[in-house]
Amino acid sequence: MTLLKEIPAELKAAGGAARALQVGAIFETMPFTSRHFLAGVALFFLMAIDAWEMMIIVYTSPLIAAEFKLSPVQIGSLIGAMFIGIGLGAFMWAPICARLGRQRSIIWSLVLYGVLTLLSAFSPNFSALYVARLAAGFAVAGVMVTTFPLFEELLPVPVRGKYSVYLSAGWPIGMLLALGATVLFSPSGWRVVLGVSSLAALWSLVIKLWVPESPYWLAGVERQQEARTIISRLSDGRVIIPAEQALAVQGVAEGSIFEVFKAGMLRITLVQIAVNFTFNWGYWGLQTWLPALLQQRGFNLPQSYGFIAISALCMIPGYVAASFLTGRYGRKWIMIGFVSASAFAGFGFANAPSHFLLYVCNFLMAFFSLGAAGIWNTWTGELYPTKARVVGYSWGLTAGRVASIAAPSVIGLLVARSSSFNATTMFISAFLFVTSALVFLLPETEGRDLL
Repeated sequence: MTLLKEIPAELKAAGGAARALQVGAIFETMPFTSRHFLAGVALFFLMAIDAWEMMIIVYTSPLIAAEFKLSPVQIGSLIGAMFIGIGLGAFMWAPICARLGRQRSIIWSLVLYGVLTLLSAFSPNFSALYVARLAAGFAVAGVMVTTFPLFEELLPVPVRGKYSVYLSAGWPIGMLLALGATVLFSPSGWRVVLGVSSLAALWSLVIKLWVPESPYWLAGVERQQEARTIISRLSDGRVIIPAEQALAVQGVAEGSIFEVFKAGMLRITLVQIAVNFTFNWGYWGLQTWLPALLQQRGFNLPQSYGFIAISALCMIPGYVAASFLTGRYGRKWIMIGFVSASAFAGFGFANAPSHFLLYVCNFLMAFFSLGAAGIWNTWTGELYPTKARVVGYSWGLTAGRVASIAAPSVIGLLVARSSSFNATTMFISAFLFVTSALVFLLPETEGRDLL
C-alpha cells in the first residue's frame, strides 16, 4: 500500500515548504486497480473503432467501385482520403488536446467522426464520398493521437509497457468487426455499412464514464486538486496527496507543433517519424491491396475475406507475446526482432509456392507485424515529456498516414500495370527491414518514469 498522506522530508525545502513532486514518481508504486482496467477496456475499443474506420472502405471498395465505376487508381485514392484527413487532423488536434485535455478531446473527436461518417453514407458521387471520408479522417485523428498518451499517463510504471501493448489488440477486433459488418450488411449496400459505422459516436458515453483525465495533464495546467483527486481514485484511495503538496511535470513550451524539433528532442523526433513512415508503408502497402493480390493467386473475393479474418485472429497472440516480452526485455530488441521476423515472412509470402505456405507466411506476418505495432504505439509516447507527448505522437501519426496515402496509390499503379504478385509484395516487405535498422537509434524506455 502506498500512502502519501504526509510529505516526506526529502520533498521539503529548507524552509519547510513542500517541493513540487513529479507526477511520474507517484506512478512508480501506484497499484494497478479496477479503475485502470475499466479505462483500458474503454480505450481498447477505441482502437477497434480506429481499425474499423480504416478498413471499412477497403472491405466495401468493390461495392463502391461498382456503383461509381471507379478505376484501381481511384480506389487507392479513396482509401488514401481517410489517411490525408488523419494526417491533417493530427496537427489540429494536438493544440486542442493541450487546451481541452485528453479525455474531452477523445469525446469530441468521436462525436464529430460519427456525424461525418453518417453524412458520407449519403454521398451522391465519388467526389462527395472522397471529401466526406477525408473529413471523417480529420475528425477521428483526435482519437488516434490521444488514446495511447492518455492510457500511458494513467498506468503505473511497472505495468505501463505490458498493458499499453494490450491496448493495440483492439486493432484485429476492429478488423473482424468491420469485416463482419461488411459481410452482414453489404447485401443492403455500402451506404448501410457506413451508416452502421457512425454508431461508434455512442462510445463517447463510455469514455466519459470510465476514463478519467490524465493527472499529468492536470498538473501541467495547474489544476492541482483535480490531479490529486484522479490519483486517489485511480489507486482506490491507496495514494493520497496532501493538499499542500504541489504536483509537477517536466516543463516544455506548449502550443507549437515544432517544439519537438528543438534541441533535446530533434534526433528522437526525426527517427520516430522515419520509423512511422517505413513501418506503415510495409503494413498498409500490403493490407489495402491484399484482396486484389490474393485474387492474383487464385482466391475469389469470399475466400480473400476469410483469409483476412484468419490473419486478424493471428494478430491477437502476437500482441500477447509482445506484451510479455517487452515488459521483460524492453522495447528495442523485441521490436527489432518482431519487425525483422515480419519482413522475412513477407518475403516468404511473396514467393510461397502453394496456398498452404501462403497462409503460413501471412499468419507469421500478422503475428509479428502487429505485435511490433503494439510495442511501437507504446514506445512513441514514452519518448516525450507530458506537454510534448501528443505533439510528438501527432508527427509520428502524420508520417504514418503519409505512407498510408502513398502506399495504396503506388501499389494500385503496380496492380493496374499487372505487376507480378511476388514483385509487389517483396517491394512492400523491404520497408520493414529499413524499420528494423532505424529502431536501433532510439533509447530504451521500459521501467522509466514518464516526464
